[in-house]
Amino acid sequence: MTTTLPQAPARRPAFTAKQMWALAVLVLPVLLISIDMTVLGFAVPFLSEDLEPTSSQLLWIVDVYGFTLAGLLVTMGTIGDRIGRRRLLIVGSAAFAAASVIAAYATSAEMLIAARAFLGLAGATLMPTTLALMRNLFDDGRQRKFAIAIWASGFSAGSAAGPIVGGWLLEHFWWGSVFLMAAPVSIAVMIAAPLLLPESKDPNPGPLDLLSVAMSFLAMFPFVYGVKTIAEKGLTWTAVAAILGGVVFAVLFVRRQRRLEHPLLDLGLFGIRRFSASLATNFTIVFAMISSLFLLTQYLQLVLGFSPMQAGLLLLPEMAVSVVAGLLAVRLSERIGMARTIVGGLAFVIAGFAAMAFVGVDEGALVVVGASVLIGSGAGLAQTVTNDAILASAPADRAGSASAISETAYELGGAMGVALLGSLATGIYRSELGDAPAGASETLGEAVHVAATLPAEAGDALLTAARTAFTHGLQTVALIAAGLILIATVAVGRALRRRADA
Repeated sequence: MTTTLPQAPARRPAFTAKQMWALAVLVLPVLLISIDMTVLGFAVPFLSEDLEPTSSQLLWIVDVYGFTLAGLLVTMGTIGDRIGRRRLLIVGSAAFAAASVIAAYATSAEMLIAARAFLGLAGATLMPTTLALMRNLFDDGRQRKFAIAIWASGFSAGSAAGPIVGGWLLEHFWWGSVFLMAAPVSIAVMIAAPLLLPESKDPNPGPLDLLSVAMSFLAMFPFVYGVKTIAEKGLTWTAVAAILGGVVFAVLFVRRQRRLEHPLLDLGLFGIRRFSASLATNFTIVFAMISSLFLLTQYLQLVLGFSPMQAGLLLLPEMAVSVVAGLLAVRLSERIGMARTIVGGLAFVIAGFAAMAFVGVDEGALVVVGASVLIGSGAGLAQTVTNDAILASAPADRAGSASAISETAYELGGAMGVALLGSLATGIYRSELGDAPAGASETLGEAVHVAATLPAEAGDALLTAARTAFTHGLQTVALIAAGLILIATVAVGRALRRRADA
């Protein structure tokens, strides 16, 4: 009779020194991009005084980066599959450094808009290539999950550091310093990447279809433009036309991909249940989180009266727990499985948004901190696993395309969240302040400005009404976000219940 001894659970193989340094190189670009996204808002008052942009130019300064980034992600991910992801990362880093210097020393609004568009193009090369390179750098599943958790923490760390770094730079230097800091980091990536990162690409990519490239851009750019226009100006004919134009080109793009022998976008990826479910989960989380963050920063500053730096510090715990949860997700998914880890993480997100519905006009900072910690914990758990599932379920030679689709879902989720839920909050605010003085019923910031011009009693009454209306909008958005995440939880739980393609 043979006795079989129980085997100890497999341990994650330790990273080699070269792998650790390579991972550090891959984290740098995402850290850089996330900081770059958050510091611009703090620099707007300073660059507005110096460059004197029109209101339209100021919107383009803020938005053109995201428009260009979203429009080119799919193209750049596929180009990386063809020419080599490491090569594209090096070229993109050089472009990002050059664009950052141009933006830092811009002498006109037009020059800064062009530099921001150039930054968006460069950013589109960095985001999908860093994630795709992990597919070949860490072929062991446990290693890759842990590496993705560290990679994802770069986004959280950058988002947390952005307000602090930006505030310090603007207190000591000119507004261009928030752009200039990207140059040395980009140069470091250019130098280190050839030494530490292995090259990877599709061995049989086929020719690059330039018409598909144009169609993908014409689908994404107008769509994102229309969605963001709705968020800023409400439902306009221009926004509707842009969205419809984007949809038309998206349909034409999909039809062309189905006919091509070597498509720009492999639509077969969406037929993989684990890939599609993970993608939809990430989209929904970002949709809810970005819209709430858009409202929370205003709530903390204009309703509760915190400074920008204080508001950033209050949101810092969310970023910190997101990093920790991402690292714990690796071990947890090995113990209880991918589906349970994702569903458990989404349950934390639901609880966080439900708690956020209890913020008040006079106090609510502790509620915000507690709710954001729950959201950050859940997002860290769920998205670490879904990001790994997206990479692991896609063929190795299509890793760039899969990563680009994932990043595009993030961009679309954020843009649509601000547009739809942000517009809903604005609608609630305007409906409750219908009889307020001209301008005050448009935005909370304008209400604060108008109140300062009124007699003390009338000004206080306006501020109270405006802050109450804005808080009601935030509460409503929080409840809707909780409901949307609940629907996503049920859907992803069902989609991942069977393991036909797991």
